[in-house]
This record gives sequence, structure tokens and C-alpha cells, in this order.
Amino acid sequence: MSKYFSKEKWSYLKYTISHPMDGYYWIRHRDRGSVPIAILLVILFSISFTSNRLLAGFVVNDLDPRGIDSLFELLGVLSFYLILCVSNWSVTCLMGGEGRMKDIAIAIGYGTTPITVMLVIGTIVSQFVADNEQAFYTLIVAVGIAYGLIMMLIGIMQVHNYTLGKTLLTLIITFVAMLIIIFLLLLLSNLLGMVYNFFHSIYTELIFRA
Repeated sequence: MSKYFSKEKWSYLKYTISHPMDGYYWIRHRDRGSVPIAILLVILFSISFTSNRLLAGFVVNDLDPRGIDSLFELLGVLSFYLILCVSNWSVTCLMGGEGRMKDIAIAIGYGTTPITVMLVIGTIVSQFVADNEQAFYTLIVAVGIAYGLIMMLIGIMQVHNYTLGKTLLTLIITFVAMLIIIFLLLLLSNLLGMVYNFFHSIYTELIFRA
């Protein structure tokens, strides 16, 4: 396991953040990325997102902390991450993409790093801003989100060896595929619930008749 969290892997993460074009290229062609690190980064993103919603100053945050379930949000982020990776891999397999599932997972996971960092900074800054200084907080968070999305876009483009136009097209189709997968999962969940209720009712009837 140590090879996945080696100093070299962490150093290459920093290089990828500052040089996303080259970083993602070598992740694909020299296997310099790490899926466990990517998953850890997604977990840290979820923690920073929830912490921001819970701890951001009242000037920029009017949410009721009692309505926030950190575990539910963590599972939601991880589920979204998994479905996004599977959807993109499914679509790009049909569109000549060169990226493997692990490359997609790394590209998206590494892209969450700027968002996580800026959410933490934004949460801290929110404790000190006044009513007329909300723009500073908004700018910090917006910069992190923008750079994170740009990193993910470059990552998908590099691992699949796509042009920018084809990358944008596949991302649109990817989100359509995500909606289809979510719909099928909900349908399957509902079907399994009906089957369970059917057999449970039979079991209950047999118990009462016995």
C-alpha cells in the first residue's frame, strides 16, 4: 500500500496541480498517478464541503447545522464520484477514448484539490468578513471551483487524447449517461423493495397461519 502513498506520488500530485497539461499526460503514459490518493482527495473534498456548510461565518452562511448530515453528504459525494467515473468510461469507450478507469478516477480526484484548499481558506476567511466584504469569500471559493473544473477538463482531455471540442461533447454525453444510470439504480432499488415486501408478506402470512 505504501507505493500508492509514496513521497513520489504526493510530489507528482503537486506537479499536476501546477502543470496540469504535462501532469495528466504523464499520469496516463507513465502511470505516475495514484487511485488511492485520488479517492482520499475526494473524501477530503467532501469533508471540506461539509465543514464549510457547518462552520462558515453567519455573514455568508444561513444554513441550519441541524439539517446537515455529514455522513450522508460523504456517501453522496463518493457515489457521485463513482457514477461520474463509470459514466465517462462507458461513453469514452464508445468514442475512441484512450483513458482507463483508473486514469479517469485520478483525473477527477486530483481536480478536487484546488476546490478543497479554497473551501478551507474560504471557511477561515468567512469568520472575519463583514456584511460588505462577502465578495472576498465568494471570490476565494469561485477561484477554487473554477481551477478545479479546469483541471478536471484538462485531465479528461489528456487521458483520452481528445481535442477540447470532443472533450466537451463527451462530458455532455457523460452527464446524460449519469442521469440514465441514476434512473436505473432508482428503478432497481424500487424493484428490490417490492420483491422484499412481497416475500416478507408471504413470510408473515405463513407465520400467522402456523
